[in-house]
Amino acid sequence: MGYEIGGEMMDIEDLIRDLSETILKLSTILGKPINKESFEIIDRGVPHKPVPLPIGKMGVYMFLYKGSFLKIGKAGPKSNARFFSQHYNPNSARSTLAASILSDKTIDGINITESNIGDWIKENCNRIDILLDADLGIFALELIEAALHYKFEPLYEGFITQR
Repeated sequence: MGYEIGGEMMDIEDLIRDLSETILKLSTILGKPINKESFEIIDRGVPHKPVPLPIGKMGVYMFLYKGSFLKIGKAGPKSNARFFSQHYNPNSARSTLAASILSDKTIDGINITESNIGDWIKENCNRIDILLDADLGIFALELIEAALHYKFEPLYEGFITQR
């Protein structure tokens, strides 16, 4: 499956390479380089199975559907529920992918309900996780999340009225 980035179609390997280059270049430009050994990018695929956040790690997660970025979020080293399960349940927390999809009135032809949305996300969305060493600190995590929001403009991030 291809993804459009900057008007260019990329396959998943190109996308992962682009994510890695973004992290390396941006952190270097800012004078606090993040080295390649401090992070790992994992394509969970479609369908995907969520995996808990490893001990000593924090993460940025990305959900893609038909080549569009739906949600990009972050979870600190003590936020396993946010990383692992909350986005699959519309009632588990504020601002979950499940709740956003269910409230989207523009989606037609998809038979989703509150009871099956979690399974629908797992079966239909590609998930990419960026695992970072926790000792990089929360500001590194927030930088990567913000940079990816800026670059990809995920559908369910920020308030539509503020765009």
